[in-house]
Amino acid sequence: MSQDDNPKSMQALWRSSPLAGANAAYLEALYERYLRDPGLVAAHWRDYFDSLPRVNGTETDVPHSDIRREFRNLARRRPPGAAERPAEAISLDHELKQVRVLQLINAYRFRGHQLAELDPLGLTKNPEIPELTLAHHGLSEADLNLRFQTGSLTGPGEATLAEILDTLERTYCHHIGVEYMHITNTEEKRWIQQRLESTRATPDFDADARRRLLYKLSAAEGLEHYLHAKYVGQKRFSLEGGESLIPLLDHLVQRAGEHGAKEIVLGMAHRGRLNVLVNVLSKTPRELFQEFEGRNHSRERTGDVKYHQGFSSDVQTAGGPVHLALAFNPSHLEIVNPVVEGSVRARQERRNDRHGQQVLPVLIHGDAAFAGQGVVMETLNMSQTRGFSTKGTVHIVINNQIGFTTSTLKDARSTLYCTDVAKMVNAPILHVNGDDPEMVLFATRIALDYRMTFKKDVVIDLVCYRRHG
Repeated sequence: MSQDDNPKSMQALWRSSPLAGANAAYLEALYERYLRDPGLVAAHWRDYFDSLPRVNGTETDVPHSDIRREFRNLARRRPPGAAERPAEAISLDHELKQVRVLQLINAYRFRGHQLAELDPLGLTKNPEIPELTLAHHGLSEADLNLRFQTGSLTGPGEATLAEILDTLERTYCHHIGVEYMHITNTEEKRWIQQRLESTRATPDFDADARRRLLYKLSAAEGLEHYLHAKYVGQKRFSLEGGESLIPLLDHLVQRAGEHGAKEIVLGMAHRGRLNVLVNVLSKTPRELFQEFEGRNHSRERTGDVKYHQGFSSDVQTAGGPVHLALAFNPSHLEIVNPVVEGSVRARQERRNDRHGQQVLPVLIHGDAAFAGQGVVMETLNMSQTRGFSTKGTVHIVINNQIGFTTSTLKDARSTLYCTDVAKMVNAPILHVNGDDPEMVLFATRIALDYRMTFKKDVVIDLVCYRRHG
């Protein structure tokens, strides 16, 4: 045996010196780089690692850092006292996909509203959202029949990926799109998740509720058709295209009465005001027609145009009578907002209503005005202050997708939605297709219940269209 082949010779020790125990960390890092890409290491090290025995004689080794990280994750997830799972039961690939499924669920909660079918006319094309695709999360159609834990998704604790996807798309991408993940309070987010995901955002109203809905829709449409035919050319700021506002307000009043509300103060601009006066506040059509014909001789007449007029009445609900007051409004579209809030605050103090259970403010906006007029932001900014809070306002945007001087959204605003300003006060925003009246009532119920539970502002974005002027 030559001196070089002697294990204890200087040459043999020199050749094996890089493998000394003191270099363990360096060798481990070098081996990790080799496993991820053999081209990242020097040729002599690549040849050395290639010569190492295979795992189980055939399999290629995997990076040890991935294995260590996965065991740390398993240790965190394992409940105290749980028995150790045998090594053969652990599937690293499935566990990694499990994490990606939970990320996919969260992505739908954040951005599912962008794929919702909100435009009744189908003119707005939804963008492609990579975060809502399987490929973005390292998943594929081959995984659709695999079962995964559903995490915080309301429903069964385990389901196939196909079932999870169906739940997410029906909940967040149908005729309602909900923005709520910007809210900083976890309890509020969990509350909204439960209300949406437990029902798959699918309305389930009984026959009586559907009949009342049809009655209110028919009344709203019938009045508009009559005014259009009878008083041709007269300004009336038609609600046609957004008739769902009437059953929305009717349901809001009835639901508020069940919550114990005694008064509701409304503020709105011109669009739909005549219809609201007749079909929500019960102003008689006779009075309205006399105003069109110039034959209204009431002593209380202010001389203002009919679509600026206020009104008040009492409406019967399951919880007792509710007094409705519609504030007078000048031509400035949103200036009535702080007036309504001040009126509500005074009524709450008169009733000693410290929690806002008895008096409710409701503000109805246009889409261009809500995004474009500064008084909206100023009023929102005071909504939670001690001196001006009214314990939450229900905002309804009649979003007919056209501003007074704009025909394209590119000229109307710089935000994705006209309601984005409401995010400044952590208000949830429910975008709903106005041509799905049952979904409109579903959104209304969630919005009012949220306001009565958390005493905060909430926004319903009623996406509709404008048929006449």
